[in-house]
Amino acid sequence: MTTATAGERAREAVGGGEAPVRWVWLAAWPVTAVFVLSNAATPLYVLWQREMGFGRGTLTVVFACYIAGLLGSLLVCGVVSDRIGRKPVLLPALGLALVACLVFATAGGVGALIAARLCTGIAVGAVVSAGMAAVTDVAGPARRRTAALLASCAMVFGAGLGPLLAGVLSETLPGPTVTVFAVEAVLLASAVVVVVRMPVRGAHGGHGGGGRNAGGWVRVPGVPRGAGWHLALGIAVFAPGITATSFVLSLGPSLLAGLLGTGSRIVSGALAFAMFLSATGVQFAVRRLGRRAVLACGAGATALGMAALLTAVHTGSVAALAGAALLAGAGQGMGQLGGLSLLNSAVPGARLAEANAALNVGGYLPAGLLPVSAGYLSDAVGLTTGATVFGTALAGLAVAGGGVVLLGRRRVPSAA
Repeated sequence: MTTATAGERAREAVGGGEAPVRWVWLAAWPVTAVFVLSNAATPLYVLWQREMGFGRGTLTVVFACYIAGLLGSLLVCGVVSDRIGRKPVLLPALGLALVACLVFATAGGVGALIAARLCTGIAVGAVVSAGMAAVTDVAGPARRRTAALLASCAMVFGAGLGPLLAGVLSETLPGPTVTVFAVEAVLLASAVVVVVRMPVRGAHGGHGGGGRNAGGWVRVPGVPRGAGWHLALGIAVFAPGITATSFVLSLGPSLLAGLLGTGSRIVSGALAFAMFLSATGVQFAVRRLGRRAVLACGAGATALGMAALLTAVHTGSVAALAGAALLAGAGQGMGQLGGLSLLNSAVPGARLAEANAALNVGGYLPAGLLPVSAGYLSDAVGLTTGATVFGTALAGLAVAGGGVVLLGRRRVPSAA
């Protein structure tokens, strides 16, 4: 009763039933908080490897469990959120994220790391579907493009803040694997407060608005009839973009160790933060461009990022590595913004969380599988050859995605 009353007061604060602007920003905070957790463990794996004595193969399994949890969550959470509401999905997800923090902080073996990463993946899957849809619900129909921008930026900013925060805290404070997740637990607790008070109503976040949601509760997420091309264009650019950032994120520490001779968690965390800060900033820079232009620029940035990464691998250039990170981040940011904007323009509120889940399945599936494959390939033929094969293939996919966007210009309007 108290939560509903708080939501009603927020909506009544302005005319037309729209929530105040501050609530649109606050609604994006749970997305940021969970994505901080998604990459917070990255700089700490070297510590766990030293303490627990596991190798790269085991580390790959730990990473794969995160992807499995995320994809499994996407098969459920989008549909459930559209049917029963955003809060009943977001609150359990945040609770599971808090459990992951506890398990990470007390981990004594590989099994605990696997369990924590699985919980993290499930929480992230719930947030990219229900959390991003909640931002759109709170913003209202007149601010859908702003909602897409804030939800997308919240995701990439959190993804970059996680490794930076973990790197700095683990290098400067005692008990690194405990301190990092204690701080993250505080961030998640504040997100719980935001969700409890968030001004969204019941099922579909209070915006039924057309679009039937029939079928099973567990299914491959999709979009309503007529929005399939919007989804395809988003995936064509977003998938190579997020795969590029995943590749740089996994390859960056190894390259830094070779190029700079440092294993500093602060330096590797700063590289990741710069990459995702680029993804955040570029979205504000291009927010006034048409959707097709944003997607085409995103595809170009991803292709150039892979070219820069190959230059770094073959020449040992730190500047090229930094450029690769910034361009890969820009490619993901623009692909994500363009994809979310297309879906927000074509999908009714009653199917929006499922549509968001579909976009992220299309992005995270290659982002999880291809870097792992590249890791095994690099172990077999060497880092230089493996990175060259992967980077070339990914650049080709980005160019192909840009071509699809340009060829589909008559089927999807460019305007907001």
